Amino acid sequence: METIQQSRIDSVLKATALDESITNCATFDLANLKIKNVRSIEVPTNIRLGHLIENIVAQLFKASNVYDLLYHTTQIIVDKKTIGEIDFVIKNSRTHEIIHLEFAYKFYLFDPEFSAESPLNCWIGPNRNDSLYEKLEKLKTKQFPLLFHPCTQQTLPNLVVNRVSQQLCLLASLYVPFDFKGPISNSYQKAIKGYYMNFEAFVKQHTSSKTYCLPSKKDWGIDPTDNKNWSEFTATKENIIKKLEEKQAALCWQMDNGTATQFFIIWW
Repeated sequence: METIQQSRIDSVLKATALDESITNCATFDLANLKIKNVRSIEVPTNIRLGHLIENIVAQLFKASNVYDLLYHTTQIIVDKKTIGEIDFVIKNSRTHEIIHLEFAYKFYLFDPEFSAESPLNCWIGPNRNDSLYEKLEKLKTKQFPLLFHPCTQQTLPNLVVNRVSQQLCLLASLYVPFDFKGPISNSYQKAIKGYYMNFEAFVKQHTSSKTYCLPSKKDWGIDPTDNKNWSEFTATKENIIKKLEEKQAALCWQMDNGTATQFFIIWW
């Protein structure tokens, strides 16, 4: 097990949940947990970012004075094959409402040329291998309907599914093109954390006053102002080149005269 730092916990509690105007799903906001302070959380070691954050959220539910955690990552198995997983089932201890909660922690970049149909279709993963639209479609067609599968009732026999509401907590960090001037609706604006650019633009915008940090993926989403270790341009540039050669977008934190910013450097 590893102990999670306060900056990582704070980053989850302060993250923006995309609202119903975007997702068409009832939204669960972690602010509803009414948690004043969580000093220490332990999670399994060597797990990827999404599972790390999900484990943190599970511990936050356990620390809540409002919600009880009934089930977490419940696998639904048919003929010895896992057909899906229910992220959380929680109960409001005051209203007794039971909620099937699906959870996701995602990073998306806005590519205005990706789709002409809808702004929703233009939010894509940093490496262009996933999208917000695809995530929402999977939630609506696979993850939420899983609650009503006959095997779910067998797996969770104490759950009366027709009395369970369904909500989504999709914590998103959004990034727009460098110097982007186009309109972005207010629903998305709340989740915008920075911008993205190609390597040539990164080199061009460098000045001697700037230092950098390339956080590991498990640190994505933490406030850059919490970082204590900053690197010079030359070393940072070499590390970025290595990532881009592997077709991996690099998240970069930048400090410039006391002002921290964050952006992705893309390979595509």
